[in-house]
Amino acid sequence: MLYLDKLLSQLAYPLGASLVLGSLALVLMLLGRVRAALLSLAIGILWLALWSMPMVSDRLRLSLEGRFVQQGVQTLPAADAAVVLGGAIRGAPPDWSYPDLGRAADRVWHAARLYHARKAPRIIVSGGGLPWLGERAVEADGMRRFLTDLGVPPEAVLLEGRSRNTRENALYTAEILRAEGIDRVLLVTSALHMPRALATFRAVGIDAIPAPIDFEVMPEPAHPIRWLPDAEALSDSTRALKEYLGWWVYRHRGWAGS
Repeated sequence: MLYLDKLLSQLAYPLGASLVLGSLALVLMLLGRVRAALLSLAIGILWLALWSMPMVSDRLRLSLEGRFVQQGVQTLPAADAAVVLGGAIRGAPPDWSYPDLGRAADRVWHAARLYHARKAPRIIVSGGGLPWLGERAVEADGMRRFLTDLGVPPEAVLLEGRSRNTRENALYTAEILRAEGIDRVLLVTSALHMPRALATFRAVGIDAIPAPIDFEVMPEPAHPIRWLPDAEALSDSTRALKEYLGWWVYRHRGWAGS
């Protein structure tokens, strides 16, 4: 199921959908259906160009991030623990000395802030490995190493290293919370991911308070150049569309409440 979900989602994203339409255009051309082929090709190019525009990408991401307010750790309530979700660090192969920080490494940094501000006496790091990445350390190990480098004592960090997606983050974290007698947590993840993550954690009965970080969209002038296609904007749009697709799937399966 995990492999199938990954395959179908890749085909639904702008690049995958455009490649499918381009391939369809080639087949139609070989069958002599020139007008249908050109239409398929044009739709594929326009679809890819649309999500490659920085202005479009920003609006799409803001529709998710804008549901939460940026705030300093001092304004957040205290909780029994902070839960920081994976997606921030790539687990390293066995012969590598250090894990690789990803673009969402702000999540781990923010969890350390919460600990040092006495908002959460313990931190649960939730993130396993993916089977298609080969033999690597689970992400939770890398997050713990980063937290200790940021001054969080190892005994304050609890590991959840089995999860492969947000649903499993919530399920396996809930097991730890019950075992440790933890009632209320600060949920730390990227603002883009927070709507789905928060709904998923609450759906399994976790009293989670959102502590979003890694806000990406910043005020910028509406310069004409921001309407030109850009590879980074395409990547950003894809991640936002992934959240919307994930939200739909989770709601359909009953994993994110009703």
